[in-house]
Amino acid sequence: MNKQALTGVKVLEYAQFVAGPYCTKLLADLGAEVIKIEPPGAGDRSRNQGPFPNDIPHAEKSALFLYLNTNKLGVTLDTGIPTGKEIFHKLVENVDVLIDDNHPQQMRELGFDYATLRQINPRLVMTSIAPFGQNGPHTEYKACPLNLVHAGMLGYMTPWVSRWPDREPLQPGGMLGEYGAGLSAATATLAALYVQRMSGEGQHVDVSKQEAILALNRVNAPQFPNDGESDTRFVNLSGLLGDIVPCKDGHIVFQINETHHWKGFVQLIGNPEWARDPVYLDGAERGRRFQTEIRPRVIEWAKAYTKEDLYHKGQAANCPFAVVNSAEDIVNSEHLKSRGFFVDVDHPAAGKIKQPGAPFIMSETPWQVQSPAPLLGQHNEQVYCDRLGYDKHDLLTMRKAGII
Repeated sequence: MNKQALTGVKVLEYAQFVAGPYCTKLLADLGAEVIKIEPPGAGDRSRNQGPFPNDIPHAEKSALFLYLNTNKLGVTLDTGIPTGKEIFHKLVENVDVLIDDNHPQQMRELGFDYATLRQINPRLVMTSIAPFGQNGPHTEYKACPLNLVHAGMLGYMTPWVSRWPDREPLQPGGMLGEYGAGLSAATATLAALYVQRMSGEGQHVDVSKQEAILALNRVNAPQFPNDGESDTRFVNLSGLLGDIVPCKDGHIVFQINETHHWKGFVQLIGNPEWARDPVYLDGAERGRRFQTEIRPRVIEWAKAYTKEDLYHKGQAANCPFAVVNSAEDIVNSEHLKSRGFFVDVDHPAAGKIKQPGAPFIMSETPWQVQSPAPLLGQHNEQVYCDRLGYDKHDLLTMRKAGII
C-alpha cells in the first residue's frame, strides 16, 4: 500500500454531528490517525440521525454516522468529570491536531480552551468550529443548521427562480452549510499543520460556520457594500433565460443567456412560427416573456423526450442543456463507476454500505477507506491501554464509573 498524504499525522476529534466530524473524515481518509471522542452510552448525536436500513433506528447503523466517521478510532469519555478531563489532557499531549465544534464557553469552563491546551502541547493545532466564531457580539449564541443557512444568506439565495418571486427563503437540502463549514475547517487545518511542520509552532484556527456559509455566496454577499443594493434571488429579470422543466423521465435544466443560444434553441425545437418573431432576438424581451410565452411551450415540447435525448440534442445545437440527476442516476452512472467514486465499506453491524468517495484522485498518495466507522467505544482498550498506559483493570473500573 502506498503511503497516504497525511500518514503520521495524529488528530483528536472532540466534535459531533456533521461539521466537525466531516472535517476529521477528510483528514482521516487522507491517512491521518483520528481518535474520535464520544459521550459514553449516547455517543455522537448523528448516530440517532437517519437514514437507517429498513427505516429501523439503530445507533450503529445510521448512514450519516457511518459516512462521516470512516477510518477513525472511536473511544468513549465523559469529559465533564475530573478523571475524564485528565484523560482528555493526556490525549491532547500526543496529537498534532485537535478539532472541536463545541460552544466556546463550554470549552473554557472545561479547561479545554486553546490558552490552556497550548501549555500542555505547544505544537498543537487546535481548530475550533463554532456557529459565529470565537469572538464578536454573537460569539455566545447557539445555532442549528437551519439558523445558520439563513444567517449566512444561503437560505435567502435558494429560491433562485422567477416563477416564485414572492417565495420565502428556503433551507437548502443536504446539510450544505455544515459540510461547507467542515470543508473550510479542514482546509485551514492543513495550512496550519504545514506551518507546524515547518516551524514547530501550533496555532488556534477559528472557524465561523456563518462565515463559511457566506463564503459560498462570495459574489453575492459583497454587492450591498459595493453597489448599495442587495442582489436579486430571481432569474430572468435581465434577459437571463433558464429553468428546470419536466420531461419524459425526469427533469432537465437549460439556460440560454446569449442570442446565439436562442437561435440554436429555436432550431432544436423545430423552428416553430411563434419563435421566429424578431422580438425574441432581444435578450431582455425574452426574459420578460419567458414565464408566460416561452416556458409553457418548452414544457409541452420537452415531455416527449428523455433526459438523455434532450441533453445530447441541446449540446449538438449549442444550447446549454443538462440532466437533473436523481440519486438513482448518480449511483448507476457509468462515468462515476469508471472513476471509482462510490466505494463499498463493510461494517460489522450495518453490513456492506455503498458510500461516496473523494472528488479527486491522487496518483502517489491515494485517498482510501481502510476501516469502517467505529462501534461505540470500539477502540477504548487500544487507545487507553496501549497509548496512555492504563491496564484492563483500570478500564473496567472507569467503565463501571461511567467515565468511559
